[in-house]
Amino acid sequence: MTIPVTRWWWIRHAPVTAHGGRIYGQTDVPANCSNLASFAGLARRLPTDATWIASHLARTHQTAAAIFEAAGKPMPALLVEPTLAEQHFGDWQGLTHDELAARRDGAWHRFWLAPARHQPPGGESFVEVIARVSEAVDRLTRLHQGRDIIAVAHGGTIRAALALALGIDPERALGFVIDNCSLTRIDHIGAAASSEDGLPAASWRVAAVNHPAALVE
Repeated sequence: MTIPVTRWWWIRHAPVTAHGGRIYGQTDVPANCSNLASFAGLARRLPTDATWIASHLARTHQTAAAIFEAAGKPMPALLVEPTLAEQHFGDWQGLTHDELAARRDGAWHRFWLAPARHQPPGGESFVEVIARVSEAVDRLTRLHQGRDIIAVAHGGTIRAALALALGIDPERALGFVIDNCSLTRIDHIGAAASSEDGLPAASWRVAAVNHPAALVE
């Protein structure tokens, strides 16, 4: 029996330079798509027959369009998945990092804005991001089982997908470096179905993390 492999190709959107040094989270700020070498590198590496998915934020759509422009191909319709958006930082969005530190009495985090289980006022914790991203990944893997899925998303989203694949503690997942325009690939091996179906148990394989686009061959 052939065991299906669903390959997730995760791309973090192009850099955001118009944020004025402020925390943007789910604020819909534009991407800077001027680094053409990054998009050309991604276009050479990505599979040609894939399902393309993006969050609802414009910077992911702009990044996808730049990849197709580099490839000299028209961009297909994107499946828009708001559940793949960046973490919502609530009342922290729009603050500078110094202003946030003042609000948190000087508390800081070595990788992220706050510990994984901390919920910003009016926002969501990274643990909650993992829950919503996991639901979306499970659902989309069932829907597109055995195919390539290219997901243009966000740093927090990709860290959440790695936490799901590796089954690691959320706080440890925040330690992954996910650069803009980098490529991370995670493979789902096995049937995306419940064990009651009598099908082989599924597992995850991490094939690449944070590969720089301009060096991808």
